[in-house]
Amino acid sequence: MHEEKHKYLIDLEKALGARLVGVTRDLASTHSADSAEQVTERENEDVLRNLQEETRLELKQVRSAIKRIEAGEYGICSNCGAEISAGRLAALPYATLCISCAE
Repeated sequence: MHEEKHKYLIDLEKALGARLVGVTRDLASTHSADSAEQVTERENEDVLRNLQEETRLELKQVRSAIKRIEAGEYGICSNCGAEISAGRLAALPYATLCISCAE
């Protein structure tokens, strides 16, 4: 029933995993000897850390959605048990709440 969504989420999981590896690699790189350059590098690290955390969170949500599909529970609101609308799932494929409960 949700084969297309499952494939999309699997592809998204792979892309997010690759992004996470890249960000983690960038964070592990060494700093320049130039102190002025180090200031910019440290600012970039803050951005990378935020991206890393956001990617980890999204990856967790995607993996949870994949498990819900495999368990036959995808598209069901975890709060009230109602069906999550197709439009909401199209916009946020790992949504766990219907619009009413999300508000």
